[in-house]
Amino acid sequence: MNLVQTPDYRESYANSVQVRVSVWDFQLVFGLASSDSPDQITIRNQNAIYLSPQQAKALWNMLGQNLAQYEHAFGALNLEPQSHNFPQGPIN
Repeated sequence: MNLVQTPDYRESYANSVQVRVSVWDFQLVFGLASSDSPDQITIRNQNAIYLSPQQAKALWNMLGQNLAQYEHAFGALNLEPQSHNFPQGPIN
């Protein structure tokens, strides 16, 4: 296998991901969440990636394996925010 980066390849950081599902595909919308005030979060969406259901399942499996290895090496991950700047509620 030969991996080549295209001229328009780019890397981004995201601390928010939204998942949208249709019959045909999964859409992952990546963005940056920031707290503008103690009771307000703004999410600035940056990029959307569409995956077939098969690719979404392969990604799920790969992420699960890698997260298990990470937690084995570094300890369990906590999904609850540690900062008091974020309101309580589900994590996106």
